[in-house]
This record gives sequence, structure tokens and C-alpha cells, in this order.
Amino acid sequence: MKQSSLLKDMLEFNEKFVKEKEYEKYETTKYPNKKMVILTCMDTRLLELLPKALNLGNGDAKIIKNAGALVSHPFGSIMRSILIAIYQLQAKEVMVIAHHDCGMNGLHAGPVISTMQERGISEETFQTLEYSGIDIKQWLHGFDNVQESVKHSVNTIKQHPLMPKEVPVHGLVIDPHTGRLDLIVDGYED
Repeated sequence: MKQSSLLKDMLEFNEKFVKEKEYEKYETTKYPNKKMVILTCMDTRLLELLPKALNLGNGDAKIIKNAGALVSHPFGSIMRSILIAIYQLQAKEVMVIAHHDCGMNGLHAGPVISTMQERGISEETFQTLEYSGIDIKQWLHGFDNVQESVKHSVNTIKQHPLMPKEVPVHGLVIDPHTGRLDLIVDGYED
């Protein structure tokens, strides 16, 4: 399939989807029915598996996705989204759900930077970022242990100065093949 046909195919499908009112079975409010916000990985294997493994239907949870289910900066967009879910969208609990066999596990910046250079990002660009105070190697670095990564993200959320102390923050790891969950941090025990 050519790249240009991907968008065309999606738009054609969407037109039919709307015309046939397929959206009606997904109607819900902007407030999560189960009062939770989930930070998880963008891994394609989790798209349908994660909600099924958690017994979630459309409208049950706010789901935030990024590479590795990481909170890499306490004042970045991930943390802002979690706080908005709690303060404005009625979420009462937070779950960080990473997964085994994650692409961020063991990821080092060197190969990523090499690929960027092969695709046209100049050495001058990397130098400009470095001179601007951005440690691109640290920014692109993944993690070495998924359980420790989950604990780190849970702690970053829990210790955030704007996070209400009574909100439980749980940490789990899901198997992307079976959907089995391993509890890493029980937010009720804090």
C-alpha cells in the first residue's frame, strides 16, 4: 500500500462510518466511567489487548500513551494530562502500565541518532541542541529494567507537588502476548 493511499483509505472508511452512524455504539461522556487515568505504552500489541485484559469499555478510562509508559519530565505533557484528568475530568486513581518486551527496554540513543543522521538530520542540528542545553542522548535513552521504570514513573507522579496525596497511583506490567498483569506498586498501600 502506498503511503498516499493510507490516508485516502482512512478517509473513505471514515465517511462510510459516519454515514452509517457506526459512532453511536461508542457514544459516552468525556468523564471516565471507572474514574481512572492510565499511562501506558504506545505499543501496537496493547491497542485492543490492554482494555480487554482490564475489562475496560469505551468511556471507562482516560488513556495516555507514549513510548515506554514513562513520565520523563515532571512538568511535561504526560504529567499535565494526568493532573487534568484528576482535577477536571473526575479521575480518582492513576495506573502506570508498562509491558514486557518493550522497545524502550535497553534503548540507547546512539543507534537512534545514527538513523536520524541517515534520514537527513545534520550534525549542526545536534550541535545546536547540545548548545541549547539539551542532552539528546539522555532524552532518547530508554530504560534497563521495566519494573524499575514503572516504580520511577509511579514515584514521579506520586511525589509531584500538584498531585493530591489521596489519589492512589498503581504500577503494573502487562504481558503483551497473554495480557497477564504483574502488580509492581499497589497505590492503596502508600
